[in-house]
Amino acid sequence: MVDAKGRNMKCLTFFLMLPDSVKSKSSKSSKKGNASGSSKLPPVCYEIITLRSKKKKKMSAEIFPTKKPASPTTTTTTTVQEYQQQNLNNNNTIQNCNWQGLYSTIRERNSVMFNNELMADVHFVMGQPGRTQRLPGHRYVLAVGSSVFHAMFYGELAENKDEIHIPDVEPAAFLAMLKYIYCDEIDLTADTVLATLYAAKKYIVPHLARACVNFLETSLSAKNACVLLSQSCLFEEPELTQRCWEVIDAQAELALRSEGFCDIDSQTLESILQRETLNAKEIVVFEAALSWAEAECQRQELISSTDNKRRVLGKAMYLIRIPTMALDDFANGAAQSGVLTLNETNDIFLWYTAAKKPELKFASQPRKGLTPQRCHRFQSCAYRSNQWRYRGRCDSIQFAVDKRVFIAGFGLYGSSCGSAEYSAKIELKRQGVLLGQNLNKYFSDGSSNTFPVWFEYPVQIEPDTFYTASVVLDGNELSYFGQEGMTEVQCGKVTFQFQCSSDSTNGTGVQGGQIPELIFYA
Repeated sequence: MVDAKGRNMKCLTFFLMLPDSVKSKSSKSSKKGNASGSSKLPPVCYEIITLRSKKKKKMSAEIFPTKKPASPTTTTTTTVQEYQQQNLNNNNTIQNCNWQGLYSTIRERNSVMFNNELMADVHFVMGQPGRTQRLPGHRYVLAVGSSVFHAMFYGELAENKDEIHIPDVEPAAFLAMLKYIYCDEIDLTADTVLATLYAAKKYIVPHLARACVNFLETSLSAKNACVLLSQSCLFEEPELTQRCWEVIDAQAELALRSEGFCDIDSQTLESILQRETLNAKEIVVFEAALSWAEAECQRQELISSTDNKRRVLGKAMYLIRIPTMALDDFANGAAQSGVLTLNETNDIFLWYTAAKKPELKFASQPRKGLTPQRCHRFQSCAYRSNQWRYRGRCDSIQFAVDKRVFIAGFGLYGSSCGSAEYSAKIELKRQGVLLGQNLNKYFSDGSSNTFPVWFEYPVQIEPDTFYTASVVLDGNELSYFGQEGMTEVQCGKVTFQFQCSSDSTNGTGVQGGQIPELIFYA
């Protein structure tokens, strides 16, 4: 596997470039009738496969396919899935001498050969010395599935080795790639997907690589966004990089405090620290940088002293906008951390207090952060002498989006009888599971405006799934309420859909009530 600093990239580049050069030479030699040339299946074979296939053709890039039963004409209980499971366990025994007759399609028969010693004409020794695993392969099948394998086995520069050592690919990842090549199935897990992506890139298996990226995008969260950002840059996946930045920007404090942040390389650290749209307090950025520095000291086998932390941070230290911290945060945090020199500490204190401010190496302009957007679901609002009352009951609405967003809070109506203060308990759930909650107070000025109530951290919302937004208010019994509600609202590039919630016990629904606005980042 590739480390965070990009080692083994030379090997990756070699294999990525090899097929094109070999392909041109191979095509020339085939025209000359190369005596040792590669074998080709006659076209009639493809016609026979097409005519005999009784099943609907399956797209090769389909992710997470459901298990298919054996052909209806098969009377035995042995299935191709059982053979695959045996092969995953390296139990490569085929009991039936006429196993070919058990399966109606070439795809099923080919699957039996996955990780099978039967007719294997090449072996791969995977992993680092001391932790290797020997896997069987079949040159023809591998060459059909990968141009790199074709160049290795049938190109003009092909080597006739029976055993090939591949120390930079994990055995589990190589098996996942072989399963795709042999069985046309994609089997990914959170533990192996990055290593599988590396293998797919190295051996130029683009559909598998795309499936890995899709898997990573689906499982992307604040906990793994920084690590995936580092890997996406390494693998040159710009779409995944952009998705990572969206999560890091919106949920910056969660991302910076995640364990994965300490595992990133120095280049990725610098790109995060200089990010203008980072939605976080600067003291959180500073503490995250110190945590990274401590981890880096351990990686370099250095004592975790303040001097060593400062040394491994290097120029990244000046990307932290220390002068933009609140004075209390600086005095109680950064100033006492020990990583700043005495002159730096004095100059920053003067920056806060003196009329003539000293020159600093640290950036002094606050980050712009993200601008919150508002989805307003009512076309008008009103008030009546007997509405809207609050007696500890819940106002709730369900919503769904067509793109990933981050809900930062709700906009709520206030008192219709002059100025008043409300206590609001807000919650966000998905299928009954609590994703975020907060207890806040807000002051309303008696107008029909909405007033924001925020979650502690923005909550990640996935597309095409309904979420439940709820609030329990305590305060002036009479307030404004929305009416002429819409079931669908377009906000920029995001479409919101609304439906009534069974949790609502105070009358809020699609047509009217509370929670007029959802405040979000996109």
